[in-house]
Amino acid sequence: MKRSKKLAVLLGVLLVAVVATVGLSFFREKTEQIKTSGEVVLEIDPDTVTALSWEYQGESLAFHRDGSWLWDEDSAFPVDQEKMADFLSRFEAFAAAFTIENVEDYGQYGLDKPLCTVELSAGDQNVTLQLGDYSQMDSKRYVSIGDGNVYLVNDDPLDDYDATIRDMIDNDELPSFEEVSRLQFSGAADYEVLREEDSGKSPCEDDVYFTEQGGRTLPLDTSLVDGYLANITLLDATNYVTYNATPEELESYGLDTPELTVSADYSAKDEDGKEQAASFTLSVSRDPEEAAKASAEDEEDTEDEEITAYMRVGESPIVYQIDGADYKKLMAASVDDLRHKELLTADFEAVTQLDVSLEGEDYSLSPRTEDGKTLWTYGEEESEDAGLQSALEKLAAEEFTAEKPSGQLETGLTVHLDSENFPTVQIQLYRYDGTYCLAVIDGVPTALIPRSQAVDLMEAVRAIVLK
Repeated sequence: MKRSKKLAVLLGVLLVAVVATVGLSFFREKTEQIKTSGEVVLEIDPDTVTALSWEYQGESLAFHRDGSWLWDEDSAFPVDQEKMADFLSRFEAFAAAFTIENVEDYGQYGLDKPLCTVELSAGDQNVTLQLGDYSQMDSKRYVSIGDGNVYLVNDDPLDDYDATIRDMIDNDELPSFEEVSRLQFSGAADYEVLREEDSGKSPCEDDVYFTEQGGRTLPLDTSLVDGYLANITLLDATNYVTYNATPEELESYGLDTPELTVSADYSAKDEDGKEQAASFTLSVSRDPEEAAKASAEDEEDTEDEEITAYMRVGESPIVYQIDGADYKKLMAASVDDLRHKELLTADFEAVTQLDVSLEGEDYSLSPRTEDGKTLWTYGEEESEDAGLQSALEKLAAEEFTAEKPSGQLETGLTVHLDSENFPTVQIQLYRYDGTYCLAVIDGVPTALIPRSQAVDLMEAVRAIVLK
């Protein structure tokens, strides 16, 4: 009997629970009606909004419009006006995918303690939006606009309003250089570069950048100059350390007298796609205390060297911190950093004859290409390349120098070219020490090259003329 009574009691409790559940479901179904919507539930003209604020994860941000958008806490902060316009544009026609009417329990939608609250003022209209939970089932956000309903929206406002003040700054824009007509370096490097198309000033037809050095025109390597400009474009101008730099702050970052300043005149396209002249200036410095310490310790430049550096665009009040790798790329701006490393800059296809002085003997060789292979004619015989083309193209500076040769001449080359302005290029390789040869090009001491390169060249010549 006792067991039967217990069973009866349990069945009674279960029945009450079922009835309660059904009753609650019925009540909610009556009071909270979910319907497919798609209708616009909020319309605010962005141009009429005079104040915007939001609170998210304990951080509050507030902005007001006084001609342009200003941060309430500091009007000197450069607010990104386009970003503010984007933030407001979502409320121009804010639509709901689903509408939940007659809401009794906001907690089940995460709206009793909203994740984010957004407030707008537009004329005499004040709107408060509360953002609740994210429905994984519907992939939509629960939103309340204070009208007693809850909306499931496709366009999640939290995509914007999780922003911090660092996200709201109007960072300086780094240009994508279309065509640079002039470069000026000052500070650690001090020289001017001009762009001249089809100038006939270099054996290399691709050369368009030139600088004057020691009374002569020196071509720079187009790929290296373009690569340097690309490094500027790819800099990360987001990690600001101050947005309203004072003279004292500029001094603390080493930017009162920058370590390096780069200026560029270039062409850019306006909003209508028309070419227009533009200019850009970038200043760079290493942290002064860090630089002084490194100089005092005669610190060697290593890959893992800790570097703190800063940059500034033009006269912008914003100063950015950049990483050590970017600092090194920017500081590699000397003439020697940007000039050709290879001794023969002309394409090998332009070579018509090679005169070689080797161990007191003179040899003349003529190349031709057949089925993708280079053949050399010496005297009456034609020989396979034996690595001569490769050895010639691999002659490259390891270090530039203006030092005059004092050692023995290892070999001398006169390269004949199919070029109106540069019919020949003379390359003389002098013994420097056991490791290097000193290269003299057209009578001008130019570079130290690994002696192994000279040996490879001489062996390739011997393989053809002494076979």
